[in-house]
Amino acid sequence: MSDLKTVRVIAFPGAPNLPTFAAMEQGFFAEEELQVDVTLTPSSVAQAEKTAAGEFDIVFTAFDNVVAYGEGQGATAEGVNPDYVVLMGATQLELAIVTAPEVKTYEDLKGRSIALDALTTGFAFVLFDMMTKSGLKREDVTFAAVGATPQRWQSVKAGEHAATLAIEPFTSIAKRSGFNVLDVSSNHFHSYQGGAIAARRAYAAENPETVKAFIRAYLKGLAWTLHDANREATAALLQSKMPDIQPAAVPSIMASLLSPRSGLTPGSDILPEGMKAVLDLRSRYGKGGKQLTDIEKYLDLSFFEAVKQGK
Repeated sequence: MSDLKTVRVIAFPGAPNLPTFAAMEQGFFAEEELQVDVTLTPSSVAQAEKTAAGEFDIVFTAFDNVVAYGEGQGATAEGVNPDYVVLMGATQLELAIVTAPEVKTYEDLKGRSIALDALTTGFAFVLFDMMTKSGLKREDVTFAAVGATPQRWQSVKAGEHAATLAIEPFTSIAKRSGFNVLDVSSNHFHSYQGGAIAARRAYAAENPETVKAFIRAYLKGLAWTLHDANREATAALLQSKMPDIQPAAVPSIMASLLSPRSGLTPGSDILPEGMKAVLDLRSRYGKGGKQLTDIEKYLDLSFFEAVKQGK
């Protein structure tokens, strides 16, 4: 392995990591002479802090996190700048409001607490918008910054909070554990850019061939994951990487993950309208009242385009 170039990746826990795991297992990264090390982040704050400190090269994160830090609105201490730039898309990502068994309506959330990753992230803004459209005011509930989906789900499961936002496989795990799904973001947003694959701008500029090699291998892993012939192998890979998943929950998790409406985006293309939805939410709920309309300032698709052109 000593002759392989190491790429340090930091990602949120969840089923959308399957293409990366597939590329590792199938040897696609090795074919590109890459050694990919994946670390799962406990929160968006930790992800940004560690990336800003130069500990990671490629970042699987919410598109809104790229926007937030690009605009100086990140949830970390002031002055922390991970210098994110989007290389390509990743997921549409359906966010589910998972609630305690007794919470069956938005009205039932009044006076209760909701667990979030951080209070100024795009996913929090999605929740605020869903609540507003459903007649629940922000002051009707309290919010707590708990971290990434596994920690949030555990806090609801333990009765510490009444609800949280979840992605797969945690949505299906919660449902099978007797918890409710109150609503899903796809009921409210025709398109929403959830996950994106980003890098530190400086890293991408200094390592263009490595970035293109990573993209080539990842796209092979994505194609392998989405191919019908690999459905059983993909499900087995999911369970091996996330052993807490009950076998009975696997079909619903895979259906959500493989649907471009709620999971992986075929070809890792960006979703321009979905990105504009993210900017609209941050314009309305982000600090400073900035009106954000230009998605291009957060993107550098040159590496992705070069790979698609065979360069």
